[in-house]
Amino acid sequence: MTRITVACLDMAGTTVADDGTVMEAFTAAIAEQALPAAAFSQAMRDVRSSMGQSKIEVFRRILDDEAAAVKANESFEDHYGAAVGRGEVAAMPGAEDTFAALRDAGIKVCLNTGFASVTRDAIISRLGWGSLIDLALSPADAGRGRPWPDMPLTALLRLRGGGVSELAVAGDTGSDIESGLRAGAAVVAGVLTGAGRRADLKQAGAPLILDTIAGLLPHVLR
Repeated sequence: MTRITVACLDMAGTTVADDGTVMEAFTAAIAEQALPAAAFSQAMRDVRSSMGQSKIEVFRRILDDEAAAVKANESFEDHYGAAVGRGEVAAMPGAEDTFAALRDAGIKVCLNTGFASVTRDAIISRLGWGSLIDLALSPADAGRGRPWPDMPLTALLRLRGGGVSELAVAGDTGSDIESGLRAGAAVVAGVLTGAGRRADLKQAGAPLILDTIAGLLPHVLR
């Protein structure tokens, strides 16, 4: 295998633990739309099936109204941002050691997420990760969010990787897996610490399934 030079890692559920705060923020934002009970239930099913994707795109798909989607997305970001401010996020066990081991091996670390950049940056600031990573990306930075390949490929370009044969992608949802596979990444790993169950990750075609993000190291440090 060609040496990995760029690792593109998901945040919530993969490197960041938030104890269900994402779903709480989605629930609050959608509840504010005053949907009928059946529509609310369907919206929440759609949310669960689209974990890992761009949040604004999820709201656009669910609500089918641009103004309502923007309002719901702002509400989501406000709810999640408040939780971050209260300290309701933490590093996943082994995440910071994984960043250090990757960078010690000359592998650049990109964190990517479906959150807007303001929320992403608040999480990174709260956890004190600014000096531990090389790049952070949200969908708006790359063009499209997951399941499209834009964020991993943007990470590869910005961090000056040599090609997709030098790219590793890891995340906890089927959308993370699909994004990595579409990008042609040499290593694509599902991680079992977040939203995706083993069966979900297998169905998405994950070549590797790891218990934690630390399990990525043996597959990239060669």
